[in-house]
Amino acid sequence: MSEPRPPADSKIEEPEFEEAAFEETEGGDETDASRPDSGATYLVRGASLRAPRPEPALYLVATPIGNLSDVTLRALDLIAGADVLACEDTRVTQKLLSRYGIRRRLFAYHEHNAAESGPALLAEIEAGRSVALVSDAGTPLVSDPGFRLGEEAIARGLPVVPVPGASAPLAALCASGLPSDAFFFAGFLPAKDGARLAKLETLARIPGTLLFFEAPHRIAESLSAMAQGLGPRPAAVCRELTKAYETIYRGTLPELAERFAAMERVRGEIVVCVGPPAAEEAPASGDVDTILRGLLAEMKPAKAAQEAVKLTGLPRRELYQRALELKGGA
Repeated sequence: MSEPRPPADSKIEEPEFEEAAFEETEGGDETDASRPDSGATYLVRGASLRAPRPEPALYLVATPIGNLSDVTLRALDLIAGADVLACEDTRVTQKLLSRYGIRRRLFAYHEHNAAESGPALLAEIEAGRSVALVSDAGTPLVSDPGFRLGEEAIARGLPVVPVPGASAPLAALCASGLPSDAFFFAGFLPAKDGARLAKLETLARIPGTLLFFEAPHRIAESLSAMAQGLGPRPAAVCRELTKAYETIYRGTLPELAERFAAMERVRGEIVVCVGPPAAEEAPASGDVDTILRGLLAEMKPAKAAQEAVKLTGLPRRELYQRALELKGGA
């Protein structure tokens, strides 16, 4: 899920920051950082740092995916200094604010209130105020409702400024040991079996590493579907990245599917990385027919197509159609 690009001839320059005078505030989590002369600070290892006041814009601020020390100084500047701080879950973001001694009001923006909250946030920018948007973890707009806000801001001609930082898919890719010269982020697979296999078929021929998010209670069945739809590709299951129980499992998709099926319970947030298809040439049609005929002698067309995926690397739907043709002409 990516942010729409501005026209090629347009240019969005990052606004310069203005220094804000520091004014100490007392207690509470609702410090008014929107007054023209108000100041804001944050704490880093005991040192108090002043947050400059940003120019009016929508700032898409990446936050840690687990380890709170992974936040950037630029992110803290904006989280503390922006006129409005919007987040998915105020309870989650409050943990980050507490870690760095930031006291301020939070504005909830999530998929359930986006239709109402989005226009209100954009109106703040149009009124000359800065809005920082953070997700619960990682980079806004990547698999979260921030996409809609960024799209609407660009449509209104408002500046949209990325503030890069932690990203679970990229962290997983780095640790997976799989090719990183070309990759494709596919988000979450559909929950239903048929839709999931259909989605995998559309991804099967992408010449790059595939990156997926997955829920712990679905990881075993998703790996099984990946093994069925993509064949015995090398893969890595990255769990709880940057956290105390960070674990990375590596192997082929069938091996990982079997391993997770045997686990009693899986916890934590998961990114699955799947290697690209083999660079080998596709088998000749005569070879495919030979493989399918051998399989059809022992099983039904649907099962034969599933097994043929592992042997040929071809899409299951294509193999199934050919299996039906061969079965009908037998």
